[in-house]
Amino acid sequence: MLGLSLGMIVEGSVAVLLAVTIGYCVILNSRLKRLHGDREQLQKMVGDLVQATALANHAVMELKTAALEADTKLSERLEEATTLQQSLVENVSVGSQLIEKIARITAAAKTQPLPEAKAAEAKPVPQPPQQMVEPQGRLASALQQLAMRPGIGGKAA
Repeated sequence: MLGLSLGMIVEGSVAVLLAVTIGYCVILNSRLKRLHGDREQLQKMVGDLVQATALANHAVMELKTAALEADTKLSERLEEATTLQQSLVENVSVGSQLIEKIARITAAAKTQPLPEAKAAEAKPVPQPPQQMVEPQGRLASALQQLAMRPGIGGKAA
């Protein structure tokens, strides 16, 4: 009996160890399934990350291109503005010189008589013939004498 019971004890303990091993295998199997599921999610996440990185790189390249274009346009506009500024400075300088010249001309014109007045002064006034001067001269002197009389007071003239 001892032999039978010892065999039964050994077989019972093997059965218990086998049951524990099977239970442990079931637990490991469930963990491996979760790990494989997580692995698929991890692979999907890595794929999404790679795609996002590629998209970010593309966006950075587009930003660099846009920045270079903006820099080029800004440089062109700056050159145009500089050219316009130089042109305006030249125009203002020419305008100032022109205003000074006009001011000198007007100042000189104010101090000098008009050319027409000079011409009128230079031309002798035509004198009527001598025969006609005398009767008019007599008339004028007679009128002056009448105006000088105390009783008339210049009303006759």
